[in-house]
Amino acid sequence: MKKIGVLTSGGDSSGMNACIRAVARTAKFYKIQTLGFLRGYEGLINDDCIQLTQESVSGIIHRGGTFLKTARSERFKTQEGLLKANETIIKNNLDGLVVIGGDGSFKGAIEFSKISNLKIVGCPGTIDNDLVGTDFTIGYDTAINTVVEAIDKIRDTAESHNRVFVVEVMGRDAGIIALRSAIASGAEAVLVPEIKHDTKDLILKIKNWRDTKSSKIIIVAEGDESGGAYNVAKVIKETLPNLDLRVTILGHIQRGGNPSCMDRVNASLSGFHAVKALMEGRSNEMIGFINKQVCYTPFENAVKHNQTLNPDLELLIEILSA
Repeated sequence: MKKIGVLTSGGDSSGMNACIRAVARTAKFYKIQTLGFLRGYEGLINDDCIQLTQESVSGIIHRGGTFLKTARSERFKTQEGLLKANETIIKNNLDGLVVIGGDGSFKGAIEFSKISNLKIVGCPGTIDNDLVGTDFTIGYDTAINTVVEAIDKIRDTAESHNRVFVVEVMGRDAGIIALRSAIASGAEAVLVPEIKHDTKDLILKIKNWRDTKSSKIIIVAEGDESGGAYNVAKVIKETLPNLDLRVTILGHIQRGGNPSCMDRVNASLSGFHAVKALMEGRSNEMIGFINKQVCYTPFENAVKHNQTLNPDLELLIEILSA
């Protein structure tokens, strides 16, 4: 390895900057030159890149988002886009590439590997924590702490007015953010894509809530079959019109913010091991950590599967919300 590239792709997540920094400085330590491609795979197609040095990645470890910018590239899904990106690889004499991203980013890497001999490894950068092969993805810890902090503040208002709040959190295909933040914030109910449910059951649960409860929080993952927080609130209001009900969509505040200590350390370790993996000749694998040990998972195994949630966490919600 003499020269490698790094890019951030898909949705941003706190800790991506820490990962970029680790890739650049680890490469420098091993006398490897590093290029940072701007706006994900679009930068690879357009040959839009900058030289990464120790100085250029200074002062970014504490910043959310990604200073390399990110994007979802429709062109990279085409044969023309893939071939154009490969021209960039050849032109810049790259020996390896580090892709920091999630499910879509790794699927793109799989397709790219079919037309390019470039060594590619991935670092799991997504707030959804929905990749197989790692206990925690980069950005997940920061995201759920942001959610819990927001819900704590919402509960203050809920208690002051004896209100029911339906709070929507991110999770288009996975309910891990919703489930864990529900436990941590003491929510009374949670709706997630992985668990089939009937709205009638939620209505019955609301009716059976203790009269002494001064606040009630219902957390809904955006991808839940119920159709989101506003639809859930509408159904509840139609059945229980006297309920004082409010809806809060947390939205993109879950993506940004200074990364937590855990995300900074995990991101730094991921970047470090990504460079080491390329030096060892590894390719088409995601760097992950399971039980604090580094793991290498093939991209095709890491991308989304229909995972079941921990049944103990599901039961815990029922027990603690009583």
